[in-house]
Parts: sequence; C-alpha cells; structure tokens
Amino acid sequence: MSTAEATERRLLLVVDAPSLLHRNHHARAHTGMTDRAGRPSWALHGMLRQILEAIDTFAPDAVLFGIDDRERSERRELYPDYKAGRAEKDAHLVDQLERAGSLLGALGLATVTPPGLEADDVNASAAAWAERNGWNCVVVTSDRDAFALISEHTRVLRLINGGINGSPLLNPRSLQAMYGVRAERYLEYAALRGDASDNLPGVTGIGEKTAATLLGQLGPMEGVWADIDHNGGAAVVAVLDEWAAEAGSRKVGARVVRALTAEGARERYDFNVRMMTGRTDIELGLTPDVPGTPGLLPLPWERVARVVEFLGDDATTAYARRVLSTDPASAGYGRG
Repeated sequence: MSTAEATERRLLLVVDAPSLLHRNHHARAHTGMTDRAGRPSWALHGMLRQILEAIDTFAPDAVLFGIDDRERSERRELYPDYKAGRAEKDAHLVDQLERAGSLLGALGLATVTPPGLEADDVNASAAAWAERNGWNCVVVTSDRDAFALISEHTRVLRLINGGINGSPLLNPRSLQAMYGVRAERYLEYAALRGDASDNLPGVTGIGEKTAATLLGQLGPMEGVWADIDHNGGAAVVAVLDEWAAEAGSRKVGARVVRALTAEGARERYDFNVRMMTGRTDIELGLTPDVPGTPGLLPLPWERVARVVEFLGDDATTAYARRVLSTDPASAGYGRG
C-alpha cells in the first residue's frame, strides 16, 4: 500500500470505556476527586484525560465508545460462571460506570451500549465497519480479546500501566513478535489457551507455547481437526515432530494429539471460540458524511467547556477544548 493510499483513509478511534474506567478507578481512587456536585469523579476524569491523550496522539476523524450492558449479558445467560471469581466492584466505580455514557453523550461523542452485549462487541463491530468503509481503526483497550481484530487497517493500543503514551500499539507484525501467532489466528490461539479473567478454561494440556507452535506450524484449527477426524492426527504428529527435531526439542506431536482428542477438548475449544468471538453486526449509528453526527470531530468548544468544567479541573477543561474543538489532523499521523 502506497503512502498516498494510506493517508486517504480516514481514522476511527474506538474506545473500550469500561476498560479505561476500571484502570483509572484503581489508579486514581486515592485522589478522592469529586465533581462540582460532590460525586466521585476520579475514574471519569482519568478516563477523559486518556481519551484526550489518545485523540491528541492519533488525530482521528471520528471517535466511538463501547459500553457494556450492565443489566443483561448474553454470555452469562449461556454460561452462568462467565467472569465468576472477579472481585465485587467498588460502589464508587459502579457509580462512575453508570455515569460514563451520559458524560460522553453530553460532549457530543458517540456511545454504543448493545443490549445484552459488551464493549468488546462494539470494538469488533467498529473494526468491521471501518474495513467495509475504507477507514483505518485504532482500538483503545486493556483487553486482550481485541487482538483478534488486528489487521493491516486495525491496530490495538493495549493499555498498560504507562498510560496512553507508554502503551504498545499492536499491528500484525508486533502481535506475532509478541505471541508467535498471526493476527488472523489469535482467536483460535485464545480459545486453546483459555482466559482466566473470564473464567474460561483452555484445552487441558495445550498452553500458550504449544498453542502458538500448533497454529504456527499447521495453520487454521479447521485443518487440525480435519486431520484428527480423518487421519487420526498423523499429519499433526509428523509436522510437530519435524519442527521439534529442527528446533532441537523433544517430540510433542503425540502429546498434542492426545490433548486435542481427550474427552471434552474439542467441545471446550468450540465453546471458547463462541464466547470469545466479538459481534460484528451491531448498528453503530456512524454517518460520517452527515455534519453534526455524534462522534465526528471537531466539537463545539462551548459545549466541551460546559461539560468538562463540571468535573472541576481547569487544566483538563483547557486540554479538552484544544483537543476536541480543533480540526482533526489525521493525515499527519501516517495511518497506513
């Protein structure tokens, strides 16, 4: 892709709002910050600061926020133990989670709370929307599930303790360097490995390294399952043992096939794929060619100032006015 082709693509910034709120609640609760109504605001303020930093860094043409449906969960209905074991949310965090949508909406930013679904699903639908419409996409989240969305035109800013500027921006090459897995295989890798944070066990006997090796040497799991079904896994054993010989490692082929053919292994894998797959059919309400559509930048500075001032921090208000009320400069970012 040429530089000219890259810079012609507009940029959609997709933000996992609950992810930012959770991180900022734990990092900033000690400040005890409140808004002008005396309500706790440290997580909202921290989220907004990180949003502004992301917009300042990437200069998107549109910004979209995914918010979890806090009333109902399709995944929990399917699997009652989904995310079981997580600590109960602090009441101050819950309060700010419930107010986040109204804060963002008051600013004129686009928010989507899909019924029964999660911000992860908004991320997936937004990446699909960007692909269909010829845009680039950056997803801001701390959740590894978003890695399955990475492509040549979708990158993930994986939030870590260093904040926006200290967090890695992952593309297909950096993801493979980090996990040894191609981006298009990440969902299969995650389904094999499991996700303890969501209380989704992986396939017993298949850890991260084995999953990466299996997918790297044999490609899609569809072909692995087909060889097991029709050939007893002979090709899987041969390829993995050849790899082990070249790498100077012990043979692993027979052990991997035993793990994949153990009782419940395939059902576990298929269930994890189902639970981990983000929905791509959510209506996002993005109409970028209609002036004034929520989510498009810039925003009226008077509106920005009025809303942000209520959080009670003058520096953040000034920052928000500059970042949200000036024209996006996406072309200068080099969005290839």
